[in-house]
Amino acid sequence: MRILLTRPEPEGLRSAARLRALGHQVTHAPLMRGENLDVSITGSFAAVLMTSANAARAIVDHPRFPELSKLPVLAVGDRSAEVARAVGFSDVASAQGALDELVRLAAARFANARLLYLAGEDRAGDVAGELAARGIEVETAVIYRAVAVAALPAETAQARGAGRLDAVLHYSRRSAETLLRLSAEAGAVNAVLGISHYCLSGEVAVPLRQAGARRITIAPLPGELSLFGLL
Repeated sequence: MRILLTRPEPEGLRSAARLRALGHQVTHAPLMRGENLDVSITGSFAAVLMTSANAARAIVDHPRFPELSKLPVLAVGDRSAEVARAVGFSDVASAQGALDELVRLAAARFANARLLYLAGEDRAGDVAGELAARGIEVETAVIYRAVAVAALPAETAQARGAGRLDAVLHYSRRSAETLLRLSAEAGAVNAVLGISHYCLSGEVAVPLRQAGARRITIAPLPGELSLFGLL
């Protein structure tokens, strides 16, 4: 299958390599790039929450990282847990890709505690709000953001123009929205809507449905292996 992968680096490079190993032709054209943000983190915490591998990478440059790295980490999925360990956290648990499971784990292990949530500027779900409803105080530190590219990457435009795309993989709602917006600006939105769209979750698929895409398939589980299993 000829696949467009818009996932940002460095995760996108890993995903592209895995897809090629499965025999697919991949056009990797990231639509977003990560940017670390300065943030004040105050007080003490019982544990750290992460819903993205980007959070683990971003906290490494923070002055409090040596202290925070000694705390337990609850990560939303296996990849974010893997990166957390790689940057220096030793006590890391994965919620297997589910936000509700992350909330459940946090509530079970750290009742009445104060937790630190290392978050992105744009995020799905309300981890802090759900835990607050369970009596757990959470400080949300927005430590990174995703910045959209200014125009449709040349690789994407060339592949689309030559009819060399069968499908797009979507990992986030914002990347799907960005692809639709940039395609419209390039006069290519109808061509993009006409190919198959494979989405990590129902939330990711929302802008595609609203734009009129008809060939949308959603992964049964919120993980890359489940997404790849659709192909």
